[in-house]
Amino acid sequence: MGGSLRVAVLGAPGVGKTAIIRQFLFGDYPECHQPTDGPRLYRPAVLLDGAVYDLSICDGAGAGPGQSPGSLEEWPDPKDWSLQDTDAFVLVYDICSPDSFDYVKVLRQRIAETRPAGTPEAPILVVGNKRDRQRLRFGPRRALAALVRRGWRCGYLECSAKYNWHVLRLFRELLRCALVRTRPAHPALRLQGALHPARCSLM
Repeated sequence: MGGSLRVAVLGAPGVGKTAIIRQFLFGDYPECHQPTDGPRLYRPAVLLDGAVYDLSICDGAGAGPGQSPGSLEEWPDPKDWSLQDTDAFVLVYDICSPDSFDYVKVLRQRIAETRPAGTPEAPILVVGNKRDRQRLRFGPRRALAALVRRGWRCGYLECSAKYNWHVLRLFRELLRCALVRTRPAHPALRLQGALHPARCSLM
């Protein structure tokens, strides 16, 4: 048995958080968007590099309609999200929505501010979803990736929940980084460098 890991998937409403999780767990895609009513918790078992891990994946609800993603005062108490004891974070934005990218920026800041002093740094992977709508994106991928990796010091990856493109890779890389987070290498460097094949499957 490999142990247990807690992962939080966060982002603005409508960016595809639930769709990404459902593709990873069940291999399906909801064609109609149904707003998530509060955080949901999934508890799958995953085989990674020959070891079994019990995951707790929190599908975090974003701010409600009409709320600005840029205001930190609108976020719930961080204890309600269990931000302080989460092992890894997936921050999702829509590559066609600059507002959702700003939302992720605020989330990253919030996570850093609520992390207790002395606790290990939790890997953060910023994910640009809806890659299938590439022609409508608001900014070039290379520029956004450079900003996130060098400026925010987080990992970066793009995916398409609709076509299940890079969804498995997303969780594989995140989990492998969470498992080695006590090592001195920075999470962003580990995420960028973990490109060699690794086995990751649901049980």
